[in-house]
Amino acid sequence: MTSSPAARPPVRVLIADDAPHQRAGWRMVLDSQPDLTVIGEAGDGARALAIVRREPTDVVLMDLHMPRVNGLAASERITGDAAVRTLGPAPRIVLATAIDLDDHVAEAARAGVFAVVYKDIDPESLLEIVRAAGAAAGPDEGPASRERRS
Repeated sequence: MTSSPAARPPVRVLIADDAPHQRAGWRMVLDSQPDLTVIGEAGDGARALAIVRREPTDVVLMDLHMPRVNGLAASERITGDAAVRTLGPAPRIVLATAIDLDDHVAEAARAGVFAVVYKDIDPESLLEIVRAAGAAAGPDEGPASRERRS
């Protein structure tokens, strides 16, 4: 028997983008779903890393081009950071860009990114990708599940 999304702890998502309107739009889409919860927002990759070091996070929805630390560099740091791993498996990264995907797919794969999408992705597709990223570790292995059992 398959469990419904509401039966599992919600997928914990961090939104990272330097544009407040983009963060607000993504938050509105994600917050509309009972199986997803936004745990925070960051305006750059350095802040995103700081948040995932202290908050169990399943998915980071992150802009490619941000000040201080861009999305690719932040992805490499997040997926390889020992402090992040003390909270559970490294979050899955969904990297978003407004420019040509082909230029960044290989770099993103090397950085440990789960998926690369266009920023103007339709809401249904965004939700599908975030859910897939959240489920990638399995229902009992992600940080949200571990925190819920504690």
